[in-house]
Amino acid sequence: MAYPRAMLGPAGAEEDTVTDTLTDLAALDSWIDRYERAWRSNDAGQVADLFTEDAVYRWRPWEDGAVGRDAIVEGWLAQPDDPSTWAMECDSLAVEGDLGVARCIVRYAATRDRPARTYHDLWLVRLTGDGRCREFTEHFMEEPAATG
Repeated sequence: MAYPRAMLGPAGAEEDTVTDTLTDLAALDSWIDRYERAWRSNDAGQVADLFTEDAVYRWRPWEDGAVGRDAIVEGWLAQPDDPSTWAMECDSLAVEGDLGVARCIVRYAATRDRPARTYHDLWLVRLTGDGRCREFTEHFMEEPAATG
């Protein structure tokens, strides 16, 4: 399900702001596409290209997270997901300045070791002008398993 996009900011924004917002949403969409490709590839170079040298990646909002591109790549690749086991859908919801907000759903297929599971994510992504992320915070919740 796609959600409407919105710009966080003052009402009555000038018309050229709308153009800037679409560009910002396009930049967020582009970054999310690159994120998914990097996740599917489990390639250190593709992961590194997503982030600034001093970026912060929080897998959970209450943790300090990984600080620096090398630490992010190391943490990301420590437990790589088999790309054939998951599917991801994301919608960019809003942009305000350098902050983008996206809603994602990630579905993992059942494997020999784990049952099928679904996560509902809210991402806070701070992008630089060159399209790299300087701060990423993931808020995820696991959907309860269906009971028969």
